[in-house]
Amino acid sequence: MNRFPRAARDALQKARDAALLAVEVYNKPAVTFKSGGYITLMIIAWTALFHAIFFRCGVEPYYRSDRRKQKSPYLRVDGDYKHWELTECLKQYYGDDTGNPVRKNLEFFIPLRNKIEHRSLPEIDPLIFGECQAMLLNFDAMLAKEFGSRYCLRQSLSFALQMYPSSSNLAEAVRRNPAARDAADFIEKYRSSISADVFQSSQYAFKAFLIQVANHKSKDALAIQFIHYDKLSEEEKEQFQAFIAVKYKQVPVANLDNLRAKDVVRRVQQAFGDPKITRNGKQRDKFNLAWHTRCWQRYKVRPDSKSSNPEMTNSKYCIYDKAHSDYVYTEAWVQFLIEKFKDEKEYEALFAKTAESPA
Repeated sequence: MNRFPRAARDALQKARDAALLAVEVYNKPAVTFKSGGYITLMIIAWTALFHAIFFRCGVEPYYRSDRRKQKSPYLRVDGDYKHWELTECLKQYYGDDTGNPVRKNLEFFIPLRNKIEHRSLPEIDPLIFGECQAMLLNFDAMLAKEFGSRYCLRQSLSFALQMYPSSSNLAEAVRRNPAARDAADFIEKYRSSISADVFQSSQYAFKAFLIQVANHKSKDALAIQFIHYDKLSEEEKEQFQAFIAVKYKQVPVANLDNLRAKDVVRRVQQAFGDPKITRNGKQRDKFNLAWHTRCWQRYKVRPDSKSSNPEMTNSKYCIYDKAHSDYVYTEAWVQFLIEKFKDEKEYEALFAKTAESPA
C-alpha cells in the first residue's frame, strides 16, 4: 500500500474498514436495523473507495469553487474541502456508461438510504438481500480491479451476508408495517425502471441457488454449493427452475398474500410513475381496470366471468375464490405485468383493434 499516495492509502483503509463494519452489523443476530446500518456503512465504503481510486490517479475528488469569489480552487465546508459524494463519484468514474449494473446497484441504494436510515424497517431486509449482497461482491471486485487482490475482503469473509429463508414480498412488508410503504414503493418503481438485462445481472442483484450436498466427494468438501445463475446455460436454468417449482410448490390458499384487480392496477400504475392517458376526451390512469381486463384475457390467466369452469386459471398468476365467486391475483402477476409493459409496443398492441372496454 506504501506505493500509493498518502491520501489514497487513507481512503482505501477507510473503505475496507467501513465495508467490514457493514458486514458485521448486518450479521449480528440481535440487530434489527440490518439494512439501514449496512447500507449507510457500505455507501461510506464505496465513496471512500472511489476517492482512493481518484487520489491514486492524481485526481483530487473535490468540488471546484468559483475562483472569482474564493482564493482556493476548491469549495470548503467548515474549513475542509468538499469531497465528491457517491453520486458525483459515479458520474466521474462511469461517465456515459449509465446502464452499468454496478452503477445501477449503487444508484438504487443512494435514495433508499435516505428513506430508511431514520426509520426501523426490518420488514424489507429479506426483500433487498440480492441487491445488498451484490453491493458487497461488487465492492470486493472493484478492490481487486483497482488495487489488486491482496486488498480484497474475501479473505476476511467466509460467508459474506447471513441469509435466511423468507417468503415475504413488498405487499406483505407494507401490511406488517405501513411505515414501509414509501420504501416499498421506491423499490418497486426503481426495479421496474431498469432494463431486463440489468435486473437479471448478478452485479445488480446477487442470484444463486444454494444447494445442500448429500454425498460429499471428499471429507473437506463444502456441505453446501452455490450455483451461479448467470453462468448457467438456458437448458440448465430451465432445469433449476423446474427443481425450485417442485421443491417449494405450495397449495394456493384463497386471499393469502393475493391481490384484487384494483390492487394490481394500483401497483402497476405506481411502478411506472402514475402515467396518464386521454381517451374520449377524458384523462385517466394509463393502467386501469379496463387495461387489466384486457391483460388477463390476452395472457389467458383466467376464464371469462360467465365460464362454467371458473376455477380453470393459471394459478401462477390468478386464483379463483369460490367463497366469494371472484378472482384474486398473485405477486407474480404484478411483476409479470410490470416487466411486459416496459415495452410501450405491448401497451399499444393491447388497444390496437378495438376501443377501450368499460372498467
